[in-house]
Amino acid sequence: MDLEEALQVVGTFGPYQKRAVAVLVLTQVYMACQSMLIVLVGSTPEYHIEPQDVVPSSQQELHQHVPHTEDIDSIVTEWFLIKQQAYKVSLAGSLFFAGLLVGNVVFGPLSDRIGRRPVYLTGLFFEVIFGYVTAFAPSYEVFAVSRLLVGLMNGGIGLVGFVLTQEYVGRSYWAMTGTLTSISFAVGIALFAALGYFIRPWRTLAIVANSSGVLFFLMSVTLPESPRWLYSQGQTEQAEEVLRYMALRNGNAVKHLRLKRVGAAKAGNRSGRAGVLQLVLHPVLRLRTMVLMYVWYACSLVYYGLTLGAGDTSGSRYVNVAMYGLVELPAYPLCIYFINKQWAGRRKSMASFLCLAGTSCFCTMFIPENTGTLLSVTSFALLGKLLVSAAFNIAYVYTSELYPTVIRNAGLGVCSMSCRVGGILAPFVPSMRALHTSMPFTVFCLSGLSAGCLGLLLPETLNGPSAETLEELSSQNHNRVLESKALLYEDDKRKSNHD
Repeated sequence: MDLEEALQVVGTFGPYQKRAVAVLVLTQVYMACQSMLIVLVGSTPEYHIEPQDVVPSSQQELHQHVPHTEDIDSIVTEWFLIKQQAYKVSLAGSLFFAGLLVGNVVFGPLSDRIGRRPVYLTGLFFEVIFGYVTAFAPSYEVFAVSRLLVGLMNGGIGLVGFVLTQEYVGRSYWAMTGTLTSISFAVGIALFAALGYFIRPWRTLAIVANSSGVLFFLMSVTLPESPRWLYSQGQTEQAEEVLRYMALRNGNAVKHLRLKRVGAAKAGNRSGRAGVLQLVLHPVLRLRTMVLMYVWYACSLVYYGLTLGAGDTSGSRYVNVAMYGLVELPAYPLCIYFINKQWAGRRKSMASFLCLAGTSCFCTMFIPENTGTLLSVTSFALLGKLLVSAAFNIAYVYTSELYPTVIRNAGLGVCSMSCRVGGILAPFVPSMRALHTSMPFTVFCLSGLSAGCLGLLLPETLNGPSAETLEELSSQNHNRVLESKALLYEDDKRKSNHD
């Protein structure tokens, strides 16, 4: 039997898979805390500089001449990161996102080569270690380097963990497990805000937020390797062992489970034939990757750009951080509903949400600023964020279905790298107000609309077969004109070379 048939026998989403997925999904809460850490530990209190006749001779004396009007304990107050030193707070945040970018690129192909489980466990272990280095950092320099390393691990295991939640279960549950991952991350942001409200000293907050990672690591040690990855690598017997292990814990005593033996094509993938280079060389993957990279870039640019715009509001910083996560939650039930409907599916849903997010940004151009009505700039900005959050979530699920198992993490890694580029550029977009007040929303509008239209070039994956290898991908019927032409061109090229 093939892998999908075997999972039907074992249980596509049995009790054991539910527990395994729950561990991976709940780990997103820990990862969200690490992602948002700098927002609270880097809080800058209100202060005023007292006039002085003599230049302070020491850091301590300088502190005395710059009293804070808020009782806040953060890296800003400890290392006096104000005025000319204020950039260091943003730098620490940028280093974290730079680490995410590198982690996405490195961990994806690595897990395709040596396996999901060892990469995930190693990354989670070192993220916890570097998280404690952050909490006990004796200087800003150590703190900044630790944030880079935490980001490196966070970006890598976030990607691998997402893939594992899907490869443990039947394909019909991929949309649900992918959405649960996004929901858990959003809830984690809100929980971190609550944690920060009750724990004010920044070092204590960093220790408590990081300690949950120890628990999740211990719970993850018992997780098995992905049976899909084992099967795609030609390790059929090991895949059967994992499936029997799952079946036993699901209450199904399967004794004669036997998978189809892989041919030479599949076994050849172990020699490194399937790698990042295939994303460029394979005619179908090349087109998919180009489109998906732009979609991910646009999602990230609009998402983080709107977050910065909607976050420029007064009030409690803890409430603002909580809203940053909670505003996304309504998007995920919408995702689950639409992407499983035959008339909508993955492709149309993602494209529609992106176009609606762009339209929402377009509407802000016709609303005067500082209006107190429901139809305000902030309302449309938050609506746009909700819509782009839905598109972002679908992009994760959809992308994992568009890539074969042997190259899935590599594909997700390249797309995530493009996503981080959008996140890095997003803070610069609001500064375009100097050209015209509507310029930032014009950029977000055009990005959302163009990505939505471009996404329609991709094939629909709802209820379609899941490719395990590059050979299976090439043999599938492609209902997108561009992909069909690419394969025909490649076939003609091979024939001409053969002749």
